[in-house]
Amino acid sequence: MADMGKDMGDKLSRWYRTTIRVRYQESDQMGVVYHANYLNWFEIGRTEMIRELGITYRSMEEQGVLLPVTDLDMKFSQPARYDDEITIFTRMTSFSKLRIKYAYEVRRLSAEERGGWDAMACAEGQELPGELLVSGSTSHVWVSREWQPVRLDKSAPELYAALERALAGGGVS
Repeated sequence: MADMGKDMGDKLSRWYRTTIRVRYQESDQMGVVYHANYLNWFEIGRTEMIRELGITYRSMEEQGVLLPVTDLDMKFSQPARYDDEITIFTRMTSFSKLRIKYAYEVRRLSAEERGGWDAMACAEGQELPGELLVSGSTSHVWVSREWQPVRLDKSAPELYAALERALAGGGVS
């Protein structure tokens, strides 16, 4: 494991995935997903990634640590449609005591691709499976309930260690 005093910088974590089905209320009359729903799906990806690392957003908030979005970027390639089963791939792309950045790819996978996906095989820059629908990134800053920046290694050392392990190649697969 890396030294707890160092920031992990721009090292990429492996991809984490969450699969959902597009609900009727997320689409328009043409059955196409409304663009703002991808923001919710990015949040689902972050939440489930953190959960897979053994931490919940609720426990973060109970420790007084919040993670507001400071920047967002999205690129639309293909539309998701009502009743599609889509997969949200999420990974950390930058991490420090004060900030974190995530990358996302929302993809439509075949049943075979869903069953044969290997997280570790996609960790080192290989193409993710399925059809790319939307890619994007979000940047965040760690803050207290008073919206003051906080050092995560001091405010929530267990969370800091879990994120650090994930970037160092450990964590849950």
